[in-house]
Amino acid sequence: MTEDSARDAERMDMPIDPTRPHQARVWDFWVGGKDHYAADREMAAQVMDVFPGIVDVARQSRAFLRRAVRHLVGDAGVRQFLDIGTGLPTANNTHEVAQAIDPACRIVYVDNDPLVLAHARALLTSSDAGVTEYVDADVRDVERLVDEAARTLDFTQPVALMMLGVLGNIPDYDQCRGIVTRLLDSVAPGSYLVINDGIDTEQRMQATEEYNEKAASPYTNRSPDQIGAFFDGVELLDPGVVSTSLWRPEAQQVGGPPAEVAACCGVGRKR
Repeated sequence: MTEDSARDAERMDMPIDPTRPHQARVWDFWVGGKDHYAADREMAAQVMDVFPGIVDVARQSRAFLRRAVRHLVGDAGVRQFLDIGTGLPTANNTHEVAQAIDPACRIVYVDNDPLVLAHARALLTSSDAGVTEYVDADVRDVERLVDEAARTLDFTQPVALMMLGVLGNIPDYDQCRGIVTRLLDSVAPGSYLVINDGIDTEQRMQATEEYNEKAASPYTNRSPDQIGAFFDGVELLDPGVVSTSLWRPEAQQVGGPPAEVAACCGVGRKR
């Protein structure tokens, strides 16, 4: 057993406390998954009482992932993905969307949550032609994260950096900016940055405050301008940084575009 696999095994053996809400399981409930306990469902319901739109946020965020990956593989020709802050596996995971278009796509998932890591290793399997790997690392430890991912990905070729819902887990905004900059510095020109995170609407801020009082991992909402600044120095794809539901929606609804949600996203290309 290697040092890395030993570390992973030790973390996966850590006890899971089903009595305390867990961010990944609460989110799993909102997107319609099955990996949650009563405490997670109770927390999810409490947040929904304050902010019913959180369900739309969660599901639109998942739909954005699908649309963004389809564009990057089908139109931009990207074949490598570094998905940081994976969350619990559910329908339309990054590797499933990418490898449905090109089975040779290579995907590395990164998370530092032993619960997520255990589910990922059990449930996420690659196509025969491609590769799916998992790295146990904290997004703050950029150098180690990149070194581990480089065992699978060729960083001399374009890589899509997927950061969906992960930057809100870091309270310090300047630290977030530094992390994004260092990750972009590590990838080749022609790589892409994909970000989606919660914004500071009044209802969502109230719901987040209640969530943070009881959850093991607090979350920080930010303004659309703050999320937009993560893309400084890269070429933003149309339509720019917008409400998550409005990034290249697949079909127009009767009566107009989809309703906005309390989350913003964008996709940018490194020059």
